[in-house]
Parts: sequence; structure tokens; C-alpha cells
Amino acid sequence: MGHREDLLDGAKRCLLEKGFVRTTARDIVKESGTNLASIGYHYGSKDALLVKAYVSLVEEMSGSGGPAWSAAAGSGSAPGSLERFQEVWEQIIRSVPASRPTWLLSLELILQGDRLPEVRKLLAQAQEEGRSGILPLFTDVPEADLDKETVDTEGRLYQTLLQGLMVQWLFDPDTATRADQLTEGLRRVLVGAAQHA
Repeated sequence: MGHREDLLDGAKRCLLEKGFVRTTARDIVKESGTNLASIGYHYGSKDALLVKAYVSLVEEMSGSGGPAWSAAAGSGSAPGSLERFQEVWEQIIRSVPASRPTWLLSLELILQGDRLPEVRKLLAQAQEEGRSGILPLFTDVPEADLDKETVDTEGRLYQTLLQGLMVQWLFDPDTATRADQLTEGLRRVLVGAAQHA
């Protein structure tokens, strides 16, 4: 492994241990066994490296490397069905204990957004990828085949549900919304919409 990969792995460990704001360039260098100049050379800045590390953690947790999330996508339920909807949310909720440190990091970044405008800008760009990354779990449409309108509508819906659900599960798992409750809520909305169509 080269310095670039060592830095990324070290930054991920630092993020999970110290969080975004408390992680220093020296922490990353110590954790990765590299040097300060490597950060600028490979990533441009400490913040850019930490954003890349954060995005990598989210990818590992979800679609790009997280079998816990993608298990429901391979289920027998029809894409777009309420059964698939519930199965995907059950898988995501099941993964909360293992992914808790990454979700806590997400909340830290949201709360610090005003103080870190450059980081906020980089993360806003990464959100677009998140919207397209979650859709295949529900639809079986490969991410590369999704059109912009679908990502900007359905992707935003699922991303909003995901973020709200994770806040609930981090705050109080005993009272957080379960997958069956979320699915029943959606079913009732669909019935109501059909009656007024």
C-alpha cells in the first residue's frame, strides 16, 4: 500500500476515534505512518482528506461495500413493492449497531457545517452520489442507468427517510420507527393518494 492509501486508512481510523473537528493532520500522520507533506501532495488539504475518508466510510457502510444493506436488494420481493421497501429498511436498521460510529460522525458534520464551509461544499457534492447509491436497493436499476430526474426525486425521498430514521435510531432505539411502521405509513399515504386521484 502507498502513502495515499495509508493516509486514507489512517484518516478513517482517526475520524471514528476522534471525529472530524478534533482530528489534526498530525493525528493522521501518526496513525498512517506517513508524513505531513503527503497529505498536501495526495489530497490537497487535511479537510479534503477527511472528507474523502468520511465518504469512504459511508460507502463501506452502504452500497459500495456494505453487504448488510444490499442483502435486501437481492431478495425475492419485486422491485418497487411495499415488501421490498420494508425489507430494505429492515436491513438498514439491522446494520445500525455496526454503523453507529459513522452515523454519529455524519451528525457531527451536519452540526459543524456552518463552521466548515469548504467541507460543507465537498460533502454537498457527495450527497448527490448518496442519492443515486441508495436507489438500486429499492428498484434493482443499476446506479449507472439512473436518470437525473429519478435521482433528484426518488433518491431525495429515500435519502431524507434514511437520514431521519438514523437520527431516531441514534437518539433512542427503543422508540425509533421500525421498518414495518414506516411501510404501513407509506401504504396509508398511497391509499389516501389513490382515493383523491
